[in-house]
Amino acid sequence: MKHAQPQGLSRRRVKELIAQAEAHRSTGSRIDVLSRQFLGLPYQINPLIGSAATPEVFTASLEGFDCVTYIETIHALSRSSSVDEFVEWLRKIRYQGGRVAWERRNHYMTGWIRNNARTGALRRLSLRDVPAIVKQRTLDSVPGLPQARARFQCVPKTSIRKLGKHLQTGDLIFFASTRKHLDIFHCGILVRDGDRLLIRHASRSRGNVVEQELNEFLKANRMAGVIVVRPAGGDAKR
Repeated sequence: MKHAQPQGLSRRRVKELIAQAEAHRSTGSRIDVLSRQFLGLPYQINPLIGSAATPEVFTASLEGFDCVTYIETIHALSRSSSVDEFVEWLRKIRYQGGRVAWERRNHYMTGWIRNNARTGALRRLSLRDVPAIVKQRTLDSVPGLPQARARFQCVPKTSIRKLGKHLQTGDLIFFASTRKHLDIFHCGILVRDGDRLLIRHASRSRGNVVEQELNEFLKANRMAGVIVVRPAGGDAKR
């Protein structure tokens, strides 16, 4: 079955981005190259089209992002060698089962992680020497979606220092909320620069896509902990 092209897609720009990354063999290196291209672009509130009362429109704009559409776009680009592959991966990453519908969109990020792990697009980092805690949430912050329970593991903020040595460029990091009705409040892409860990993310408070020290973000934000996942093929070191 042939799917409609997403709204806002610039095939020329996607071709350019894929060409810039194709010489890099590791997933982490491709994510590094691709994510850097969008630094400075504007933060966009609610960039996707669709709701419980409005039909979902598959979009693929490269002009602005929120934190989720930023990592979705980079993840899809890093796995693609053509524009059509990019469109297919973006659809699979964003929607459960790859079917474009508002109720199938991965609204909550613990579901986003779970569904993308099932497709083999990524895997969670689970490390014996890094303590993890279990959190439970009753998810009801998206109007029109039925209430759902979520149970997930995360690394508490006090143990993130132990996690740091295991992190590498291209890993995706998700910040667990302290609110009882929300699982994840933000996400981004990690970049290792020697001993420094940076995060690239679409920042609502700063108004654009930025790169900053991970420790700076951790100090500035209250959180229950973090979840880190590694895109498939991302085990090669830079």
